[in-house]
Amino acid sequence: MSTLASTTPRDRRRRRMDRAMLCLAYACVVVAVVPLAAVLLYVIVKGAGAWDREFFTGLPTLFGSGGGVANGIVGTLITVALASAIGIPFGVMAGIYLSEYGRGWLGALIRFVADTMTGIPSIVAGIFVYGLVVLNLGGYSGFAGALSLAILMIPVIARSTEGVVRLVPDSIREASLALGVPRWKTTLRVVVPAALGGILTGILLSVARVAGETAPLLFTAFGSDYFNLDPFKGPMPELPIQIYNAARSAYPGVIQVGWGAALLLVLMVLVANLTARVIFRGRGTGAGF
Repeated sequence: MSTLASTTPRDRRRRRMDRAMLCLAYACVVVAVVPLAAVLLYVIVKGAGAWDREFFTGLPTLFGSGGGVANGIVGTLITVALASAIGIPFGVMAGIYLSEYGRGWLGALIRFVADTMTGIPSIVAGIFVYGLVVLNLGGYSGFAGALSLAILMIPVIARSTEGVVRLVPDSIREASLALGVPRWKTTLRVVVPAALGGILTGILLSVARVAGETAPLLFTAFGSDYFNLDPFKGPMPELPIQIYNAARSAYPGVIQVGWGAALLLVLMVLVANLTARVIFRGRGTGAGF
């Protein structure tokens, strides 16, 4: 009887539809992954040849051949670290507030502003900081660049943190509150640790977004051909700006150094993501909700 039922026209149509949808899903995966893999492979092929001792220890040049990006590596690390120090606390706290307390008009306003800021062009943040900081507080600097990147980070972190914290089951909150734990302590010691992996993912996404930004840095950090370890004094060398300058060069050797810098920037983001996944594997990730 079950054999007859399995061969009915309706059942055959369902199985055909199931196979068709499965094939469509695989096709969508291929369409999404193949271009990304092609871009990554192209950057590796074009940039790997530039990696040598001079690339990691030398200073950039816009003529001839060779040159390095040592100052850009240091400057980018300083700027991104400072931007993270500014943007992560504000973004995480805003996300926690929106999830746990943002039920009224203030929460709706913050969500609207965050969504709007997420979609604005990055150059707008650069122009804003240029007018607010660069023109009034001593000129170009790594701090101005970090501030423009932090402005881009905050809404991404806030909205991703809100979404992840909302995934924590209410039963966990209720169990903690039933034991007499204050709500603020429940949020900090129960809810946030449970969603820590998801929060970290949102932070990494924001860092990945700003690490390769060029437009806001052109108006704020400006770039430099020399080392600068003080983010509050003078233009700061940046990898994205060096890539931009190398791409405009007429010398093949300089262009290849730009490709090498692009590959290095991609790998820096990739290593940061993999390191975070390894460190937080097995801890509260929020993946089991």
